[in-house]
Amino acid sequence: MPLDFTAIDFETANSSSASACAVGLTRVRDGRVVATAGWLIQPPPGHDRFFELNSGIHGLYAEDVVGAPTWSEQLGDIAAFAGADILVAHNAGFDMTVLRRACEATGDSCPPYRYACSLQVSRKVYDLDSYRLPSVAAEAGFTDFPHHDATADALACAHIMIDAARRVGAADISSMAEILGIRVSQIRVSEVEGMPVPALPVAAVA
Repeated sequence: MPLDFTAIDFETANSSSASACAVGLTRVRDGRVVATAGWLIQPPPGHDRFFELNSGIHGLYAEDVVGAPTWSEQLGDIAAFAGADILVAHNAGFDMTVLRRACEATGDSCPPYRYACSLQVSRKVYDLDSYRLPSVAAEAGFTDFPHHDATADALACAHIMIDAARRVGAADISSMAEILGIRVSQIRVSEVEGMPVPALPVAAVA
């Protein structure tokens, strides 16, 4: 199996995990970046207040997302980009929770993506003082990117995974997880939510 995956990064408007206000995506095929994308999102109603703390981190404010697609409107674009890929994110638990909670807030079905965490990978592969995304990306040879820009962060995450796979001699995400002793997890929609779980789309070929 080739090293194929989609790296993803969300920024949030406030402390609610459902308050997605931007997403970045990077598609990797056979260990190479072949496509990137990113866009602003109107957070779901009730989760759309922008906290000064969050805005101070990513530089986005309520006026920036006026006219941007809603969570429901843009969810199909995420699915179309990622296809059936394993998703990868730095501190993936955060980003997968954003995906799931935003779907809960809008009543959308959350695709049951499989995912891996580049933070977990980093701690196994690199010996660093800090495992924050910029520090790890620099060790992987990807430097000088605007941290907390969702598109840039997704690209940095992708480069970390590509470099880590090369260092450990892994052919794909599953074999990397096995070599490093980490899990490839899966988003699971609680039965309490009562939402049908859709089939994943077929991955697009870049």
